[in-house]
Amino acid sequence: MTDHERRQDTEPAPLRRIDRRTNGEIGPTERLAMNRTGSFDWDLDARTLDIDDAGLAVFGVDPASFDSRPGALVERLEPAERARLDVTIDEAVTGGSNSYNVHFRVPLDDGTIQWTHVQARILRSKDGKAHRIVGVVRDATAEVTHSAFVLDLEKRRQRQTNIVERTTSAMSRAVTVDDVTAALTGPGGLARLGADGLALGLVENSALNIVALSGESLEALDGLGSGDLERNLPLADAIRSGRPRFITSLAALARRYPVLEPHLGRLGFRAAAYLPLVAQARSLGGLALFYRERTVFNADERILCLGLAAIVAQSLQRAMLFDEEREFATQLQSAMLPPRIQDIEGGEIAVRYHAAWSGRQVGGDWYDVIALPKNRYGLVVGDVQGHDTHAAAIMGQLRIALRAYAAEGHPPATVLARASRFLSELDTDRFATCTYAQVDLATGAARVVRAGHLGPLIRHADGRVGSPQVRGGLPLGISTEFGDEEYPETRLDLVPGETFVLYTDGLVEEPGADLDTGVEALRNEVSAGPAGAEALADHLSDRLWERWGSGDDVALLVLRRSPDVGSSQAPRLHQYIHQADPEGLSDARAIVRQALADWDMADFADDAELVTGELLVNVLLHTEGGAVLSLEVLPEPVRRIRLSVQDRSSAWPRRRTPGETSTSGRGLLLLDAVATRWGIEPRGEGKAVWCEIGPAPPPATAPAPAAAEQVPPAGQR
Repeated sequence: MTDHERRQDTEPAPLRRIDRRTNGEIGPTERLAMNRTGSFDWDLDARTLDIDDAGLAVFGVDPASFDSRPGALVERLEPAERARLDVTIDEAVTGGSNSYNVHFRVPLDDGTIQWTHVQARILRSKDGKAHRIVGVVRDATAEVTHSAFVLDLEKRRQRQTNIVERTTSAMSRAVTVDDVTAALTGPGGLARLGADGLALGLVENSALNIVALSGESLEALDGLGSGDLERNLPLADAIRSGRPRFITSLAALARRYPVLEPHLGRLGFRAAAYLPLVAQARSLGGLALFYRERTVFNADERILCLGLAAIVAQSLQRAMLFDEEREFATQLQSAMLPPRIQDIEGGEIAVRYHAAWSGRQVGGDWYDVIALPKNRYGLVVGDVQGHDTHAAAIMGQLRIALRAYAAEGHPPATVLARASRFLSELDTDRFATCTYAQVDLATGAARVVRAGHLGPLIRHADGRVGSPQVRGGLPLGISTEFGDEEYPETRLDLVPGETFVLYTDGLVEEPGADLDTGVEALRNEVSAGPAGAEALADHLSDRLWERWGSGDDVALLVLRRSPDVGSSQAPRLHQYIHQADPEGLSDARAIVRQALADWDMADFADDAELVTGELLVNVLLHTEGGAVLSLEVLPEPVRRIRLSVQDRSSAWPRRRTPGETSTSGRGLLLLDAVATRWGIEPRGEGKAVWCEIGPAPPPATAPAPAAAEQVPPAGQR
């Protein structure tokens, strides 16, 4: 077929109507109409228009009735079209232009609309005034119609290109199968696919499992989704045959799949595409796309649907492989961590582990709880350098070695030194950081060492959180290479109700912020979280793991010493005051005053607060460690306060006789004046100074603390 024949085949309807009106007999007027091009000469001064018969035929005007008035040609135009034509001409004439061209629509007698094109030249006098307009007028219907068709075709192709590009972009960011389903069903998912509904099914053990639904879909109806792959349903049929099914009417759908006929009234779509998902000759499942307005699938639309299915299939194959690799890596990592944490006497312990989501690239973070002689426990949290299976393998060996050294009864410093030597002898370029603590829950004593790792946090019974200054050494492996295996111990005391928190850096590394910001956020969450170890571990895991993301592994260990609150008749509290905490002394005084108010003993608050300050100052100034403050109510034989301050120094305080100008030495004198009874008694490695405030008990019933130095009231000395 020639180009001319093609143009005739696509000739607009008005020309074909002329032929039908004349029954094939084309006369002179019709020949002019077929030409559809005429010329005109418009005299602006005389306001007359000279136009040939062909030009009049373009406007559908009989030459015998035309009276040379320009307005006679535009009378039949719609007001809006007439106004647009007038504005175009007026702007060209008054604006100094030498030409203009304009397209406008002309209603014809047979009820059709003709696109008309005028191209004119404006003739002006020497002074620039327009006096004549000459030009051509032609029927541009075929041209405009063809142009509109091309534009519409281009729009459709651009839309299809956009669908493919947006879907490809969304699928390229999907890592797991869950990511794929989220991209399909999340915000903008249906718009990206150009559909009104979808269903995604995966083949699992010869069964179809619908994993994603969005919008209007057949599989959302009861009993038509997941199930036997052999059922005579469209999506299962497409998967079994490996061929797409394009449905363009519900009647055709019911004829092909009779089981669906009772459900036709509940369906809101008119067309559907059921597409098998195949990647590397493996049938993964099927994708169903549903459309409310479409009633036909042309060749381009079918190709588009098949292209979308290919994109989704490739993404699913990649995601399934990732999930399989991730499961393998996670199982490997889990096998190298303790399968369970034993219950401990005198406290509760909780651990949490989160693996980074980066395929098989797992990390070397670990935790451990080691039972030691004399009801002590070794607590470990560490991190092997790197994020791969080799790091996980090194972690497993190092964890077992460190556990063995600790179980042999070595002190913490020796345990880390031997662990560093073990890692160096593995002939690997990896190093590891860790924090190790030996904790005696009976006394609360904790001996802590660090190897290039973050120090612990301690949550006090009142919710305050401290960061004790724990001295540290070089990372394991590096310390041996440099010949510096010294790991100094730091002694901490956990009073009843306090919580000990160990963690790896993945919990506090915030993208775009320094480490101190993350540590401060952790401190705030530890303070705001619940008291129990399990509940606090869940709180930290939920808040911080989701906040930072999953770029690194996280190991978390939380140990809480069982609280000692006494009873309603004899309540107790315990508070540790760290030597390096400048606010600890004022906090302790406030805690004592608040506790006595809560216990209905506010009358003794002034004396108790004064004694608390004196005893704590003596410890913080004259010893090398912190102090444990204990406050309790003694209900029998009379209700009174017992206050005790314990430290790790074996040197007992001496009573002195200060001069009038002395600035110290009056602590025991104040204690003697305020307390009803007081004394000193040994406690483990140190001592405790205690006193009683309140009414003195009868002498016969006043108990004397065992193995303590009794100091009688001043009036009896």
